[in-house]
Amino acid sequence: MRQAKKAAGKWYGIHMLAIMLLVIQSVVLHAQTGPPKDSLYNNTPLHPREAPWYVQRFSLGAGFFFPLNNTQVEVSNAAGTRHGTIDFEDDLGFSKNTGTFAANLQWRAARRSRFDLQYFTLNRSSSAILQKEIQFKDHTYPVEAEVGAYFNSDIYRFAWGLAVLSHKNYELGFSLGAHIVKVGVGLGLESNVGSVTYSDNVSFTAPLPDVGIWGGYAFSPRWAVNGEFDYLKLKVGDIDGRLLAGNVSLMFRVVKQLSITAGYSYLHFKVDVNKDKWNGFFKWGYNGPSLAAVFTFGHKNWGE
Repeated sequence: MRQAKKAAGKWYGIHMLAIMLLVIQSVVLHAQTGPPKDSLYNNTPLHPREAPWYVQRFSLGAGFFFPLNNTQVEVSNAAGTRHGTIDFEDDLGFSKNTGTFAANLQWRAARRSRFDLQYFTLNRSSSAILQKEIQFKDHTYPVEAEVGAYFNSDIYRFAWGLAVLSHKNYELGFSLGAHIVKVGVGLGLESNVGSVTYSDNVSFTAPLPDVGIWGGYAFSPRWAVNGEFDYLKLKVGDIDGRLLAGNVSLMFRVVKQLSITAGYSYLHFKVDVNKDKWNGFFKWGYNGPSLAAVFTFGHKNWGE
């Protein structure tokens, strides 16, 4: 019954957030039916209605991300006792440097209003001979034991943003959104012939809401720079999380509907989980460069 009430409360909160976003969106769209302004607080009209060249109705980006990782996990046993922290890079031989695919979609519902959807996946594995004893869930992995481990993650981000300042060369705004982090971690003791004698694994999905600021500046008809910063610390049910994320990118317009971006992104979050399947904490941070192609399409009712 308690779980049903928690679930009902969670869905009620999600529905209320969706309604609030729709109301705000309607107000913004209504406000923009009149003469366009260069600021929400400035009544000076812009003639014609303009925005930076990178502000398009739809933008679809895809490319590669090369993060440098730092991963730490602590998991309790069945009795609820937590043991020492496991550093995946130092203790289990995971490579700090990886490469992966990333994609994003942006919809400009209006000149000032935008919706963003981003996806990032990272699957890592390793084999190592332990240099110290490790306790993970209900098993002890002794010194000099040969172990195999994996770390799989999917990150989805959805955000709504509103440009408080909007000009033909620049824009500045705030955003409301959430990172949804899905993580699976496993550790197994291997025999001399490579078979697993025993293993443990845990997984969880953590919704981490965030607020942020973002902006962009087009300093020529082909070049622009964009940036964003997000942060929030919040407890949702059995999950207590903190998130800090940001990115900056340089964009070059190859042709009217195709651009190339080179950027640098970072994300750091810590999640403390108190569930039956996982009682412990998970801390993961990454940062690194990215390279992507951005395709734009769709009719817009503003100029460049």
